[in-house]
Parts: sequence; structure tokens; C-alpha cells
Amino acid sequence: MTGILPTAPACPPAPAVSDAAEGPLGFVVIGRNEGERLKRCLASLAGTPWPVVYVDSGSTDGSGAHARSVGAEVVELDPGLPFTAARARNAGIVHLRRIQPETVIIQFIDGDCEVLEGWLPAALRVLGADRRCGAVAGRRRERHPDGSVYNLLCDIEWNTPVGPAAACGGDALVRVAALDAVGAYDPILIAGEDEDLCVRMRQQGWTIQRIDADMTLHDAAMTTMRQWWKRTERSGYAFARVHDRHRASAVPHFRSQVRSTLVWGGAVPALLVALTPISPLLPILGLPLYGHLSWRVARGLRRRGFVEREAWTYGVHCALAKLPQMVGYARFHLDRLRRRDSGLIEYKG
Repeated sequence: MTGILPTAPACPPAPAVSDAAEGPLGFVVIGRNEGERLKRCLASLAGTPWPVVYVDSGSTDGSGAHARSVGAEVVELDPGLPFTAARARNAGIVHLRRIQPETVIIQFIDGDCEVLEGWLPAALRVLGADRRCGAVAGRRRERHPDGSVYNLLCDIEWNTPVGPAAACGGDALVRVAALDAVGAYDPILIAGEDEDLCVRMRQQGWTIQRIDADMTLHDAAMTTMRQWWKRTERSGYAFARVHDRHRASAVPHFRSQVRSTLVWGGAVPALLVALTPISPLLPILGLPLYGHLSWRVARGLRRRGFVEREAWTYGVHCALAKLPQMVGYARFHLDRLRRRDSGLIEYKG
């Protein structure tokens, strides 16, 4: 998610495989019209002895039929209710536990991702060593980071710090007991469902770990500014939604992201527009302000070991992202006033 690059202390070395979490596991894959991406996703799970459940959200590209053909259990969501990733994951949890009631661990995977070799043993060692660890995530990588600047931004975004984490994304190995403790995902959330789940897990005393291991290969397939805008707008919506829900909690989330969005996506642009009647040249003052913001982000990434090109690319992106994030933030609060949720904010298709 755009703009989330928290710092965290180093994670201790994982114990031996013999200490891995006990009990059966299963896979829950969710998707909508992922086409070849879903085929690669399911192929990465070929040969597993554990059940694979694919939950489809109204695909029209034959995704469900393909999943069945390779042996996955398929759940097709009722189109009469709004499609959300959270609803899909919950449906996958229910079906997996129906066919394998003794399931204690679930690997969640987005349908545009492939699980990489070596990930599961590494993640299971962490769960086995720490009974209070509710979820483990690793390094998600982009399949084509050089395919477009937007793909590169995703690849940088996935490179989060190793160690205790505030939250993880849609690809994660999660303990069923932790899911049960918080009632699983909130199906009404159209964005930020993973962060919301992690906040509630942490409120119950569970921890989230980001380990130094490659986890999944993601295919953003993002090539246009329109896609970038919609994805970034969704980030702003998620910031607002999750922050609003947990703002009074002992475990708040997205506080700094919301503050930054309001300042750089709201207050500063409003001030620059207000100065226009005085002189059309005054809004140019915004250039050094946003340039400084880009520099601060780039400097932080350089300190974390990112190369110059990646650091500055992401820094400029973070400055430009404030406007669509503000649009997403405003969209959430408008929905709140109307007492309804918007439909999905999709950047693919």
C-alpha cells in the first residue's frame, strides 16, 4: 500500500524446521478475472498435500473452471452481495475448515501472486517458535519491476523492513487461532482489510512478523497513470477507513499517513489555490515544498539501502500520491456521511 514503509527492529533467526507449527495447513486463494496470473498462482501450489481453496468474485474469464481443472476447491461468491477481498477470504476460511476441520494454519494468497520455493518452511519455523505470533509475511516481489515505473513502485513498496510489523498484506501465513480470536476479516471493508485484521489481532496480544525470506511473486500489470491513480486513491480510502475505526484504540494505525495526506493532499494545495488571485505565480512556491518532501522520502530509503534511482523514484511518487490519496480519504468520509460504502476501487481491468 502506497506510503507504508515503517521501521522495525531486526527479527531473530528462525529456529529449526523441527520446531515448526504443528497441525494441518491449507491455502486460500482469492481472485477476479486474473487469467494467466491465476494459472501461475495455482501452478505454484501444484503437488502440495494440503487443500487449495480458490474463491472467485464474479470472474468472466473462466477462472473458476480452470481452478477446478487443476484440483482446487472452488467457491463462487454470490453476486447479489458486494465483492470484497475480505468477504472472499472469509468464504475461503469457512470452506477450508469444512473440508479440513483440523486446519490450524492458512496461507492466504492473492490470485495475481505465486508462492516461491522455500517460503513455507521459513514461515512455519517462525510460527512454531512463537505461540503468540499470529501472522508471518515475507518479501513480495514484482514479476516485472522494469516493465513500467508503476511496477517498480510496487516492488519498492513490497520491500518493507524485517522484524515485528504493524500489519501485513494479503499474502501471509496466518494462525487460525488468531483469526478466531478476532472474528476473521471484516467483509464490508472495500480496502484496508488486511491492516484492520492485523490491528485487531495486535489488540488481542498477537504479533505480526515480517521475515527475511522471499514469499510471493506479484504481477501488478500496471502500465497507465489511470491505474496508478485508482490504486493510490484506494490507499487513501484505506488510510481513512482503518484510522477512523481504530483512532481511539491503544493500537492506532495509519495515524501518520492520514496526517500526511491531510497536510500535503489537502491543506497545502488549498493554500496554493487560495494564493492564486494574489498572483498566478505564487502557487509555484509549491514546487520546492513537494521537492523537499520527495527528498525526505528518498533520503530515508537511501539510509535503508535502496539505490539512488529507486529512492528518488519512490520519493517523487510519494509527493505526487498525496492528491489521489486525498481523493480516497474524502471519498471514505463522504461514504460515512451517506452511511454507505462505495463499490470496489479497482485498478485492474
